[in-house]
Amino acid sequence: MDAAELAGVTADKVVDARGTACPGPLLEAKKAMGSVPVGKVVEVRSNDAGSRKDLVVWSGKVGHEYLGMLEADGYDRHMILRKK
Repeated sequence: MDAAELAGVTADKVVDARGTACPGPLLEAKKAMGSVPVGKVVEVRSNDAGSRKDLVVWSGKVGHEYLGMLEADGYDRHMILRKK
């Protein structure tokens, strides 16, 4: 998904994990995924550089789809689609 398409995605749940270090954003993502139905999107906001890799790997490992990341003002917006 390119940046323009990703910018048009509306998250069903937003998790603000800014200010938390690894593994905080990943743990917040796991918790959020358990609270949304299959087919919904979770946005994880993080300013932890490790999240750029961790969330991609975790999403694939557990069967969700990592849609991509948008850079915001001082943080990243990671979009993940719950697949199962």
